Amino acid sequence: MTNSKKIDTDSRQNPFIYLLAFCSGFCIMGIELLGGRILAPFFGSSVHIWGSIITVFMLSLSFGYLAGGKLSTHNPSLKRYGIIFLFAGITILPVAFWSTDIMEVIFLNVEDSRYGSLLACGALFFIPTIILGMISPYSVRLLVTDKDKSGQVAGKLYFVSTLGSALGTIITSFYLVLFFEVNNIIIVFSAVLAVLGVIAIILNKSIKSFNIHTVDTVNE
Repeated sequence: MTNSKKIDTDSRQNPFIYLLAFCSGFCIMGIELLGGRILAPFFGSSVHIWGSIITVFMLSLSFGYLAGGKLSTHNPSLKRYGIIFLFAGITILPVAFWSTDIMEVIFLNVEDSRYGSLLACGALFFIPTIILGMISPYSVRLLVTDKDKSGQVAGKLYFVSTLGSALGTIITSFYLVLFFEVNNIIIVFSAVLAVLGVIAIILNKSIKSFNIHTVDTVNE
């Protein structure tokens, strides 16, 4: 791949990757905050409930970082990146439809609200948050093309992602929960993640077609 072709590809792809990293950070913190509202009717909202939520999210994100880093070493592409978003959107959707049934079963069978909330939070959020955690390391792999600038790229990415998390926290807690039902917000987050994933897959195909066309033009 020539330098000019590589630069053109990066100019198309990289801003979109930063946008997706921002949106994933926004959704992660929004979903985590909503977890408190979802668990509250069965387990309350005391400090150990939030301890359960934070524990599950931190643990699942750590596994996600590990899995995303491993996956990024095998033919990384914008298409696979989009598939991660698509799966994240799909796996968070059941929370909006079956969270009450799942929590009711756990509530009736686990007397201690500490362990009940931990188990319920794990059942609802562990898998989708692992998938969301895969996004950051995969983003770094797609963005880094020069190892000498890898630290700078990672720093910029984590700035964008954390900024998204901060905005997701404030907007969800200050506004969204006041005007919309929790399940509807979850559905919107799910839809946003899935749509972004589909766009990434389409963009990957578009970039490949552009690159093939460029090569054909040069050969002519």
